[in-house]
Amino acid sequence: MLTLKSLRSPFLACAMLSTLLGAQPAHAASVRLAGPEGVAGVLAESSATMALAADLLRRDVQSVSGQAPRRVSTLDECPRVCVVIGRHDSPLLRQLAQREHLDFSSLAGQWERYIRVSQPSQGKPGVQLLVIAGSDTRGAVYGAVDLSREIGVSAWEWWADARPATRSAVDVRAERIASERPSVQYRGIFLNDEDWGLQPWAARTYDSSGDIGPATYARIFELMWRLKANIIWPAMHDSTKPFYQMAGNAQMANDYAIVVGTSHAEPMMRNNVREWKKSDGAFNFFTNRDALARYWQQRVDEVKGYENFYSMGIRGVHDSAMEGASTLDEARDGVSSVIAMQRAMLAKSQGRPLPQIPQALTVYKEVLDIYNSGLQVPDDITLIWPDDNYGYLHQLSTAREAGRSGGAGLYYHISYWGRPHDYLWLGTTHPGLIRDQLQRAISTGVEKIWVVNVGDIKPGEYLTQYFLDLAFDKRLLEHGTNEHLQAWLAAQFGAAQAPGIASVMQEYYDLAWERRPEFMGFSQTEPTTPTRQSDYMQSGGEEAEQRLVRYQSLVLRAQALGAALPAASQDAYFQLVLYPVRSSANLNARILKLDLAAQYARMGRPAAQLYAQQAQAAQAAIVADTARYNALGGGKWRGMMDAAPRRLPVFAAPSFPSYSSAGRSGCALAYPTPLSAQGGSLAFTRGRPETKTITLVQYGAQQQAWSAASVPAGLRLSADKGTLNEANGYEQRIDVSYDGAKDSAKTPLRFACGSEQLQAKLQMAPGAEDGVPTEHERIITISAAAGKAAGMAAASASGWSVVDLGSFGASMRSSFALPSRDPAQAAAAPSLDYRFHSHSAGAAQLKIIAVPVHPLTSANKLRIAVSLDGQAPVALDFATQGRSDEWKNNVLSNTAVRTIQLPALPPGPHTLKVHALDPGFILDRIEISFDGAPKYYSRPHQSTTGSR
Repeated sequence: MLTLKSLRSPFLACAMLSTLLGAQPAHAASVRLAGPEGVAGVLAESSATMALAADLLRRDVQSVSGQAPRRVSTLDECPRVCVVIGRHDSPLLRQLAQREHLDFSSLAGQWERYIRVSQPSQGKPGVQLLVIAGSDTRGAVYGAVDLSREIGVSAWEWWADARPATRSAVDVRAERIASERPSVQYRGIFLNDEDWGLQPWAARTYDSSGDIGPATYARIFELMWRLKANIIWPAMHDSTKPFYQMAGNAQMANDYAIVVGTSHAEPMMRNNVREWKKSDGAFNFFTNRDALARYWQQRVDEVKGYENFYSMGIRGVHDSAMEGASTLDEARDGVSSVIAMQRAMLAKSQGRPLPQIPQALTVYKEVLDIYNSGLQVPDDITLIWPDDNYGYLHQLSTAREAGRSGGAGLYYHISYWGRPHDYLWLGTTHPGLIRDQLQRAISTGVEKIWVVNVGDIKPGEYLTQYFLDLAFDKRLLEHGTNEHLQAWLAAQFGAAQAPGIASVMQEYYDLAWERRPEFMGFSQTEPTTPTRQSDYMQSGGEEAEQRLVRYQSLVLRAQALGAALPAASQDAYFQLVLYPVRSSANLNARILKLDLAAQYARMGRPAAQLYAQQAQAAQAAIVADTARYNALGGGKWRGMMDAAPRRLPVFAAPSFPSYSSAGRSGCALAYPTPLSAQGGSLAFTRGRPETKTITLVQYGAQQQAWSAASVPAGLRLSADKGTLNEANGYEQRIDVSYDGAKDSAKTPLRFACGSEQLQAKLQMAPGAEDGVPTEHERIITISAAAGKAAGMAAASASGWSVVDLGSFGASMRSSFALPSRDPAQAAAAPSLDYRFHSHSAGAAQLKIIAVPVHPLTSANKLRIAVSLDGQAPVALDFATQGRSDEWKNNVLSNTAVRTIQLPALPPGPHTLKVHALDPGFILDRIEISFDGAPKYYSRPHQSTTGSR
């Protein structure tokens, strides 16, 4: 059970305070900010930033209580309760400290910390002071933000219309609070690929500048405050006017104390896409050095009065490789010369030592190859490690790199435009992957700067907050993803509904982990290829049907939970939950139902026409829901949501066919996996409860009553009678559940369809001892984390631990602290032991399915060794090279597979050992398949968990 006591994180404690405990009653340990007796005053240090922080707090108290706190300008004007905000060393706070005998000296020299203290005023009796003293400007801001969180205001109160619960009395804790230093020094967002949401919305709906201008950035910077982010890489596509060319943008960042940086493709605070002119010549350091120097120097001089984090080095004009270098050696020497020139510029313009000027080299794409070839980077420059654009960090710091004075950071994507396929539409990155990857970063000392590519911000709200919460407080990494998700949803919708909504969103992320909605066309881009039949159809269609059932159930649950929420929460719920869930379901329905329609038409099943109609309805639902999104709040979000970014083939509405009757008549039974050796039967395994589906079909498209005529002991049907008609496509899917206790093949399973009697063919495979995976449909499937319910402490101690992601929802990861070993030392490496039982004789394939992570550091590889039945261990290397076809398939499916051919696997019990040769390897599952087994895209739906 989730309780405040169980949570170590200040964020979770604050977020859950009002939602789980409700409004706090007035007592000696609380301060009343608003109530029947009046409302507090707010006094802020005299600066633009503190005035903005005070206004934020005043608005938030008013949104909860209906009363607006007074803005006061001196201590003597304070009413009964007075909130005072400022830097500890500001004139206001120094005066207050002297007058009220307060000591803030511990804040001197600290980074983004604050002390909050409440006490009766000694200088003005009858006044209760609530003082927020920051070590620096942002520290004071975060003190105001935490106070706002404590009264129940979500970070998404404006950006997702998450309205706080209102109450007549607003109380906060009176005890002294001293915040801790953020875990990561610089934490921020990259606005990117804004062409399909943020830019058109700002230009047409929100910002009077007609672009992403100061009004839009003010909203973004306030959101960053609420998320405790302190650095931004501004939007930089050709659709958007460059940040520094929009009057007011730079000053707005300064007013909000936001550090401005630029992306990996924009050195020296320059937006090359629209700032580098053709008249300037080639963007080539080797042939046009002087022009580049003038271009960079101009911007460096323009922004020297602001707080910046400078991107160093050089790439092409827009996210392309460096121009002019024909070899890796030339590129390395060129980048080295560029950095030396840029540093000379900074030192001259800033007039201070280079180690005091934040600088970073993001080793993105080909720059990583240049760095690994031996590029010597000055020690005070921060190395920023990127992911591979799909959430998997390419490489992290070795012990030597972690010791550099500039430290290390990371650049991460939850939205991406590019090959092998975009995912710009919906926020679908699995929180378990984010947690795993950031745990890797922390374990290797990567704590200087974390930046997340958030695309248009919406609809990546939760993922953005999860990333930034982990950056601010790394202790959150110790808690499971569902714990954070549930706390976040409680902050948006209340504690009562949070568990149910969290369950919905967890399933949403699990389904997207298997295959993101944007990837369901099984097409690619750059170059763009047409969509093709889904791999979910490989076994004959049942895997596609099961995926549709999961989505349908998910939508029904989401809709029911939403209906129970108050009217004030409906807009937020639609944005944060219902739109992404329903849109994912509808895109899957449009694609899979069309594939199923074509399959059923080939089989002569009249349901083909119904499925084609349902596919068309799913496409119409996406259009309708997107229009509803953009109309929310009286058109507040007009232009923000585009359901077909870049107009890729997967989003295009196809032609919806019309199918006629095939001329076949009568009733028949259709089985789950027709394209396999057991395609004409229902296959169960003795001793293992499971559910299969059989379909009763009236091929003549004639209305027909049906009933179950005979059901064997041990079997239960989801329906025992009904009518086949036009509404159900003249067929009925029936779940057949086996209790695992009886041999149900001894008596027949029969159905009456009108005057016809149909007998289902049942197969009962031999079982195995309890808890041991055994063969089923000629496949044995073992979850890597099968033994997590017992003995995980031993697994962790032995060098393996559970991570909460993978096809079963949990996988096994080798410890980050493990040394890399030679395969000859496999027997000494930490191992996982799995038992299974086979029944077929003959050749088989042993498949090891992993999560497609990359080697932890450049000093490591990504290998395991497997040993079957005591044989010599076989080493398997899962590393991929660049953007190879293998890597593309891996990131589209979130799997990496190695296959070992077993020429002869005798029936009986077997033992498989998996040895960790390198740190950070993630084992998802193991499959052993024999000839004739069904082909599945993901894990077999009816699979077993097995044991360690």
